[in-house]
Amino acid sequence: MEGVEAADEGALVERLRRGDRLAFRELYARFAQPSFGFLLRLCGRRDQAEDLHQETWLAVARHAVRLAPDSDLAAWIFTIARNQFRSAHRSAGRTPAAHVEPPVVEAHDDPAAHDLERALRALPDTHREILLLVGVEGLALERAAAVLALRPDAARQRLARARAALAEGLAAAVDVSPARMPRGAR
Repeated sequence: MEGVEAADEGALVERLRRGDRLAFRELYARFAQPSFGFLLRLCGRRDQAEDLHQETWLAVARHAVRLAPDSDLAAWIFTIARNQFRSAHRSAGRTPAAHVEPPVVEAHDDPAAHDLERALRALPDTHREILLLVGVEGLALERAAAVLALRPDAARQRLARARAALAEGLAAAVDVSPARMPRGAR
């Protein structure tokens, strides 16, 4: 099946290189939702994520005709999204996502989901990025490494550290959450 997906992606890249509008629509249908979710979790604010998502797709449209024939579309799009986030974050001096209080995704009143979102927002960008790419978006470690401009072994190490930091954050959330304390301890 992987060979079929690679052939399909290669054909899509070729169509994009020729300026095929239907190919762009197909690309958008495949990657718009995952790239928005990635940006939303990086930013912590829907309004910022929407702006960055629009800028990401404008950049994709501008540069699609210059794709290399062997381009990895997922890595390319997530790299553009990440670069848009980093550029906006630097130039505007935005508040880091760790300081944003409202949940960025619907957790349906699930305390564990709220704890996970809070722990993710508390991580440094470098840890949050690799966890989102691998754990949420399902990119293979090699693809995530390409997005983050890392060697695969460095990405593996960053992922291990990020997972440990997330586990520590979740453990801290469980330890201090008043809803989880015994009644006499509140």
